[in-house]
Amino acid sequence: MTTHVRHLLGLTIATAVTVTAALVLVFFYAPLDANQGFVQKIFYIHVPLAIVSLVGYCLGGVFGIGYLRTGKRVWDMRSYCAIHMSLIFSVGGIIAGSIWAKASWGHWWLWSEPTLVSYLIVILLFCTYQPLRFSIEDPERQARYAAVFAVVAGAFVPINFIVVRLSVAYVHPRILNLQGGALPGSMKLTFYLSLLGVALLFATLMKYEMASKEMRIETRRLRRALLGEDAVRPLGRTASPS
Repeated sequence: MTTHVRHLLGLTIATAVTVTAALVLVFFYAPLDANQGFVQKIFYIHVPLAIVSLVGYCLGGVFGIGYLRTGKRVWDMRSYCAIHMSLIFSVGGIIAGSIWAKASWGHWWLWSEPTLVSYLIVILLFCTYQPLRFSIEDPERQARYAAVFAVVAGAFVPINFIVVRLSVAYVHPRILNLQGGALPGSMKLTFYLSLLGVALLFATLMKYEMASKEMRIETRRLRRALLGEDAVRPLGRTASPS
């Protein structure tokens, strides 16, 4: 078993243990919210998904800088996988948030809420990443343009977050702040473990996607090498019939 496989297996086990422990705390340890009751427990899924997806978009920009500086394709692959995985987590965050909003506010969506709208804008922005990327056939230009997009869009994420946090009118609750938030101890522990579990899940799935793409690239390389050999051997036999 190679070191890479052992690391991936260890990360997978750590993720499974952390996510399981987080779910146990969510359903059997964290108290029910006095106003929202059981439906508030979706908070432990929705908020970590949103936070991790936003961090993932920023990571995509950081990896894009790595590619622009070094020109190594591994950085381009990391940037692509981080953004791809963030989009998946964003969809999960939007779905969980809409269910929570319907139960709490009576509406699936509120266009007057800046936190929701700004998050949707970020998602729609990064939804253009793959169409832009795959509209370019040349691999080098594709990677370079994708990296520039990832850097610019990734820089937009924290700017957008700061602007929304400074907004006065909002409906979306501000649970976390620099003073430690308004959560009691049991809820805070459950939330942070859930956040860790979602972050580990993100890292694990991203690692698996990268491993899958690396294997696909290696398979194509070997296939081209074999086809090249096959193309040469018949000519040799023809030239020398004996």
